[in-house]
Amino acid sequence: MNRRAACTFLLATLGLPAAAVGQSIDIDAMTASEAASQICKGALSSEALVTAYLQRAKSRADLNAFITLDEAGALKAARAADAGRGKGRSCLPLAGVPIVVKDNIHVAGLPSSAGTPALKGFVPAVDAPVVAKLRAAGAIVMGKTNMHELAFGISGYNAAFKTGPEPGVRNAYDASRMAGGSSSGTGAALGARLAPAGLGTDTGGSVRIPCAVNGCVALRPSAGRYRQDGIAPISHTRDTAGPMAVSMADVALIDRVIAGGPAITPAPLKTVRLGVVKAMMANADADTQAAMDGALAKMKTAGVTVVDVDMPTLTQLNGAVGFPVALYEAYDDMVAYLKKSGTGITIQDLAKGIASPDVKATYDGLVLPRKLPGPDNTVVDAKPAYEAAMKKGRPALQKLYRDTFAKHRLDALVFPTVPRTAVPANPDSSSLANFVLFIQNTDPAGNAGIPGLQLPIGLGTSSKLPIGMELDGPAGGDRRLLAIGLSLEQLFGRLPAPAKP
Repeated sequence: MNRRAACTFLLATLGLPAAAVGQSIDIDAMTASEAASQICKGALSSEALVTAYLQRAKSRADLNAFITLDEAGALKAARAADAGRGKGRSCLPLAGVPIVVKDNIHVAGLPSSAGTPALKGFVPAVDAPVVAKLRAAGAIVMGKTNMHELAFGISGYNAAFKTGPEPGVRNAYDASRMAGGSSSGTGAALGARLAPAGLGTDTGGSVRIPCAVNGCVALRPSAGRYRQDGIAPISHTRDTAGPMAVSMADVALIDRVIAGGPAITPAPLKTVRLGVVKAMMANADADTQAAMDGALAKMKTAGVTVVDVDMPTLTQLNGAVGFPVALYEAYDDMVAYLKKSGTGITIQDLAKGIASPDVKATYDGLVLPRKLPGPDNTVVDAKPAYEAAMKKGRPALQKLYRDTFAKHRLDALVFPTVPRTAVPANPDSSSLANFVLFIQNTDPAGNAGIPGLQLPIGLGTSSKLPIGMELDGPAGGDRRLLAIGLSLEQLFGRLPAPAKP
């Protein structure tokens, strides 16, 4: 029995009319927006939809995508959504639609471990504001997703939490490969169609990288666009929650639910002007280079204006901001979070419980002693570099972006989200070399506080793995970026779901 037939049989056993069953659900292709519409019209029940996704999630335990799968809670919420439909109320934007939430974002009544053993018993009593907005819009939290421990990495190779035989969150398209990080489980869940949409967090690429390697869409919003309460932090300057979804329309919908504003319509591509920075095309493997060349050619044919731009100081300015800000703020921000959230532990307790060697080394060697890497394998005090970053480096980086956008009249910069397809899932995937490589293009937007949108553009010719393209726009230009993304998804199409393992 194929997937569609299995889902149809499942829905039939739940009592849906046969005509509705055949038309209403194919979770390989289903989007959150489509599901909400079907549920609103009565063509699909929330209980049937949630049941189908739960069954799919349990069948892919090998991906280690979930830390907590809330089967009972999700089904209870789905039945309540079905019972409340049509009682003189207008449909909510996400009524009855299941979503997943990264495990560093608070969901009332569910554990919020931030992917670390020291917090595995912490259960917040109140939703984070971003979750509260989605639940108020009718969304059902199906579970909490696995992640790179404490969000300090790009691979998702976290051995502390696993449901499958091998450690680490696994890639939806090839379970021998990494799922990216740090919002690893959300990316894998979406790629494998274990849910249609979800939330991650992003400091230097953590919603964009997992979606690049798992074939989903993600938005890193402008700094301050979303409230950050109820989220285990790295850096208040750089952190943000971000929507992740199977489709561009769903990312736009989630952004509207959280940030407000009217619905966004696709931008005419003949009005779009994009810039290419040569340095951001560096280190690309053959599959990524070919996919980007094809995407640029397709956009030009569709009327997009693509121009070469030069940002010669980008790498230098970004380097002066990234580690100094993240590593210095990580201490004070985590201390404040642990106390305010009522976790009952100290940052020293947290550090003792860290299971991942790469994260343990970062915490013990840099975060706790307030140090930064120095020359010749030494460390130096972080405070001077942090103060310089905040007073000079970050403002200069932000000015470089403003000047570049203005000088070339750009809507966005365009580049490969990550330069390589997903590497094998093993301890080496968390190496410093891989970390630096995979944040090469995503880190600057995080440091400057500008929005970044990840879109899938195809599967690699040889690897058959997803390849992503990013658009970085001016600060506050989120809605324009989303409008462009809606049109580009129509141009490129969505990726097919992975083949059944």
